[in-house]
Parts: sequence; C-alpha cells; structure tokens
Amino acid sequence: MDVFVCTADPFKEPPLSVVNTALSVLAYDYPPEKLSVYVSDDGGSELTLFAFMEAAKFGRFWLPFCKEYNIMDRCPDAYFKSNYSANSDTQFIKEMYENMKEKIENVVEKGNVTDEDLSSEEELEAFSKWKRGIFTPQQHPSVIQVLLESDKDKDTAGNPMPNLIYVSREKSKASPHNFKAGALNTLIRVSAVMTNAPIILTLDCDMFSNDPKTAERVICFMMDPPDQSKLGYIQFPQMYHGLNKADIYAVEFKQPFQINAMGMDGFRGPNHVGTGCFFNRRVFFGGPSSFVQPEMPELRPDYTPKKNLIKSPSIVNLAHQVSGCNYENQSNWGLKIGFKYGTLVEDFYSGYRLQCEGWHSMFYHPKRPAFLGDVPITLIDVITQHKRWFVGFLDVAFSKYSPLTFGVRSMGFLQSSIYVHYSLWAIWSIPIVAYAFIPQLALLNNISIFPKASDGWFLLYSFLFLGAYGQQCIEFIQGHSTTQRWWSDQRFWLIKGLTSYPFAAIEFVTKLIGIDASKGFNVTSKVVDDEQGKMYDQGIFEFGVASPMFVPLSMAAILNLVSFLYGFLMMINLDGFFVQMFIAGFGVMNSLPVLEAMVFRSDKGRMPTKITIISACLVFVLYGLSFCLH
Repeated sequence: MDVFVCTADPFKEPPLSVVNTALSVLAYDYPPEKLSVYVSDDGGSELTLFAFMEAAKFGRFWLPFCKEYNIMDRCPDAYFKSNYSANSDTQFIKEMYENMKEKIENVVEKGNVTDEDLSSEEELEAFSKWKRGIFTPQQHPSVIQVLLESDKDKDTAGNPMPNLIYVSREKSKASPHNFKAGALNTLIRVSAVMTNAPIILTLDCDMFSNDPKTAERVICFMMDPPDQSKLGYIQFPQMYHGLNKADIYAVEFKQPFQINAMGMDGFRGPNHVGTGCFFNRRVFFGGPSSFVQPEMPELRPDYTPKKNLIKSPSIVNLAHQVSGCNYENQSNWGLKIGFKYGTLVEDFYSGYRLQCEGWHSMFYHPKRPAFLGDVPITLIDVITQHKRWFVGFLDVAFSKYSPLTFGVRSMGFLQSSIYVHYSLWAIWSIPIVAYAFIPQLALLNNISIFPKASDGWFLLYSFLFLGAYGQQCIEFIQGHSTTQRWWSDQRFWLIKGLTSYPFAAIEFVTKLIGIDASKGFNVTSKVVDDEQGKMYDQGIFEFGVASPMFVPLSMAAILNLVSFLYGFLMMINLDGFFVQMFIAGFGVMNSLPVLEAMVFRSDKGRMPTKITIISACLVFVLYGLSFCLH
C-alpha cells in the first residue's frame, strides 16, 4: 500500500502536524515491507524535510511501542493528549517525542536548517540543493529523499520499517499544474517507479489515522469478488477533532460528508472528498473496460519494481525525471490519466470523472472514525476555503465535462443530478441575497410582497419553510448530532450565501471574461493562535480582518435589524406583513454573532470598524435607492 500525505506550506501547515499524520499511518497494523509513505511537500521546504528526518528516528521507537501495547491512538500528539496509561516505557517515549517536537519547532521558528541542526554527512548532503542556490516554493528542482527503506531499516524490536520517502516535485513559475492535482500525479509516478503498490491512500497533512486496523478492513473490501472488477475507491467521511460544542462554522459538513454520501452509496457511490480515500491504482489509467497506456512501462499499474533498489541511482534518477515540472507536457496526465486538471476541486472533479468512466465507489463510515483532522477556527479561513471550492465547482459545471451534459450521458440522470447539485452550489447566492435584502427594503417602504397571513397561500410558504428546516434537523439528530449544531449549520449556510457563494460566482465570471481575480490555490492555515483558539472553544465568532466578504454580511445584519425594529415599533399591519416581519426577525436571529461583533465586542476578533461604517453607509444608500424607486 502506498500512502500519499500532502502538504504545501510549513508556516500554515506546521511540519509537526504533518509528521504526526505520517507516523499514524506508518504505525498501521499492516505488513511493514508492503507499506510505503510518500510525503509530498509542494512548498519545497527544508523545514519539512528536516521534520521528517527527525520523525524517521523517532519512528524506530514509536512503531514497536504502539504494537507492543496495542495502542489505538497511533498519532503521537493525540496519544499524549489522551488518558494513556503512565509507566516507564510511556514516559521514555513521551520524552523522545517532546525532544523531537522541540527540535522541529525550533527550526521552524528560525526559518531555516543550519549545519548545527544536522548530525551526519548524509543529512548534510540531503540539504545540499537548498544550499546551492535560490530555492523558493514557486521555483525549485526536484528533491526525492528516501528516509526509511524497508529492506534495510529496522525498528528497535528488530522488525522492518515501512518505506518513508520525501518528495518535492520540480516547480517553476511557468509550470502549468501548480495545484494539488499536479502534486498527486507526481506521487503516482514516483511511487510507480519505486514501489507501485496496487492500493493508494490519499491524506491531507492534518488528517491523521485514528484506527490502525483501517488498512486491513479496506483490503477485505478491495478483494471482494462481486465488487473487485469495478470498485475504484473507498471513501471515508471527513471527521474532525477539536470541534467546539456548537460547531459555529459548520465545518463538520454533516450533510455532504456523511448524510448525502450514504445516499450516493445507493448509486455508483460517493464522490471523492480529497482525503481519507483508498484508491485502486488501476483507476488512474482509464475505465474498467479500457486502458490508457502511460508513456513508459515503469508507470503501468501492473509493473513490478525490483526489490531492494529504491535507493539505487537508476531508480532515484528515474523518480527525479518523472517529477520534473515539464514531464507531463504533451501527455495524457491530468486529462485521461491520473487526477484530472482544470479546476481547484481536483478531488470532486476526479471522483466524478472516474464514475463517468464506469468506476464505482464505496462509502465506509465505521463507528470509530478512521481519520480525524483539524478544523479552521477563524471565519475568514472558513469562507475563503469555501469560496475556493465553489469557484472550482463552477469550473466543473461549465466545463466540457459538465454534469448537466456529459454526466447525464455517462452515468444517467439520477447520479449526475447529485453532481449538478454540488457543482452549482454557488447559484444559491441569488435567492439568499434576494431574501436578505428585498423583503426588508419592501417592509421599510410599507410594500407587502407576500401573501397575507389569512390567505391560503400563506400555508404553502409555511409548509415549505418548516418542511425544509425540519427535514434537515431530523437528519442531523438521526446522524448523532445535536440541534445546536443543526442551528449552526443552517445559519452558516446563510452566511456562505452572502460571502463565499456570491464572491465565488463573481470570481468565476471575471475569470471567464479574462480577468483573473484569484490568487491561485490558497492553503488554509492550520496554525492555532492561542487567543483565537480560546474564542473558538467558547463559541465566539472570529472576524478580525477587514475582508470585502464581510461587507454584504454586515449589510444584511444591519438591514434586517433596522427593518424588524421599524415593523415592530410602527405596529405595522401583521396580517399583510407577517412573512416580511418573520424573515427580518429570522435574519436578526441568524445575525446575532455579526451584530455582537459590530457593537458590543472590543477584542481583536471583533468586526473591523471600517467594515461596519462601510456597510452602514451602503445600507443607507440602498434604502435611498429603494425609496426613490418606490
């Protein structure tokens, strides 16, 4: 089994967190000689390589310790934060972990690796490429370093260690595929020439293994004869640790990652969500009944690499060749082979294309989560991440392979309609923005735009509202969640409708007309500031930065409050304006964290004064225009 762990920025994705993820899968209950972990460092950082050199040393002690005591939490950080049994062995291994942690964090704090941090000629040689010239995240040569070799390296109990290989593909500013899909395709090729395991696990850098038996169970499904011929991948739900009680930013994504995925399992299977996914390597080379020939025989999924040679000059040179930034030029990579290019959501798009080719997938949701990840704890990180997703979804929706056209022909109406729903998510901005502003402006101008409460049509509005929200609430409760998290989820859906959705739509449209307003792939920060972490744990929204995306959100909060107070104080005719009063009141309830951040808070996470003033002025202008038009 080949495991791909992807990282891109050591300052947003701390190397220690990436190390913990890799160690958790290195310690799988799986034959070590058949397990290889490839770490893709797309930022080409010497800090990450140094962290993994230290991890390789610590792993020689950590792996036999986990197996001797049959530990379930094989992520060191998670284990030492749990109620573990203290004894001399655990104290020894904890001291080793703390020493490794201190070394890694000191180097990250310095921002570079010095000769004093290294202990051998081999380690000095590994960093020679950084010493010889300019080395930036956007421009650097390939670096492939075998840190552990199963045939030669042993743990302290005398057992073979799994392979551990650091990979940083060649990058240049002119490289056409500088996104995650390009890094994953590089890993497919590098792993093919080195180990070429038939099963590939993809993991985000912060998504550590929570169950050492996961790989064994997956093998059972992959080898099941009825499913073997067309089963392309097994997707686990994204689950998180560290969620606050209310999940204020709705990062659990209960519906798409769990509820909807179970429904999709009744068709061709769930979509790929970017991490926690076991692939049959064969799926990256065409459909079940077709095969796209790679450009060299060593990249074929049935190629058998020679044993004991992953460090040999010929293999290492070949690995460097296939990790070059121009290797894919004029090839089928990203088109017919590997992860597909053309969008920021390479996971969604690649899973969709695999199902169009005839592959099926499977959703596996065990009681004990197979993987646990970190959550973003600031509002700007969450909505920026969502905006990136929604731009990518629109790329898919209006591409040559749109689910509306190509998908219907390839997989049928029902399965493709699910992908249509996801790919057009950003279109929800239109009704949400309309309901956030139009009924309130009409109320301020004494214009009734909905049926009266005494009208029969009012029952239809009530049924649709109560039915939609009631169904979602029941789904959350049946999915072992809480009404508090359901409320957060529906509130954040409205927040996204005023921030991520419209800004994604605008960015997509500007890109279509030749104005690229994006900054490319932005890594979501995994660094936790102490004060931000404290506010998140208390369920307090973190604003803090003067983002343009906060302007429509603040405008809606102000307008809903003003219109509701106007209707209440003027004792307006409730029969004719009940629906508008209700919408405004519902908007105020959902906007309470925003209103609190604008008026009552003085901490650094409050809404910036500039955003509040701009929003208030724009609401006044908007009301003036509506009054003139009236």
